[in-house]
Amino acid sequence: MANASAKRIAQQNAEAVKNLRLGMILSAVLSLLPRILFRRGSLSPKTFGFWIYVLSLIPSIFLSRYLERIGSPRRDPTTGTLISAGEDLGRPGIIEWCFDVVYITWACQIGSGIFGQWFWWLYLVIPLYATYKLWSGVISPLLLGRSAAPPAEDNNTGTQEPTSKRQEKLRKRADRGDARVRVQSAKR
Repeated sequence: MANASAKRIAQQNAEAVKNLRLGMILSAVLSLLPRILFRRGSLSPKTFGFWIYVLSLIPSIFLSRYLERIGSPRRDPTTGTLISAGEDLGRPGIIEWCFDVVYITWACQIGSGIFGQWFWWLYLVIPLYATYKLWSGVISPLLLGRSAAPPAEDNNTGTQEPTSKRQEKLRKRADRGDARVRVQSAKR
């Protein structure tokens, strides 16, 4: 059963890597084509927009290669059996943020090619979000002495946990003195 999970993750990762490669090609074509057709001056190395575009390629290529490297499944060269599925590229956290940076970079590249250089202002979303996460997760709790997560509010006393319908039925039966419930609670 664990092998089926590894195969599923390997298949999803292979699809994600294929989409990353396709996205790199499409973003390059869709950002360079309008520049060639309508804004030839923006391709000159003397312009500021050209250097922003070139510098934006660095995180895009670096993160795409990183995601391909950690997500690519490894197979035995002789038999073709799956050795490792790679990291799960659908996992939240750092991997998800890497995808976000790549997607925002592609959007800025394409948008600046179509709409103009002002579209690069969208790139500020990345440091703003990083600052927000740093403030809410690290700095604010340290400075203000609070935990990062707000405390849960209970309508009843603080000892009761949320229960499912089945658990609620069993609790009501136990309150009535039902013998079936007493037997179950004695087994535990």
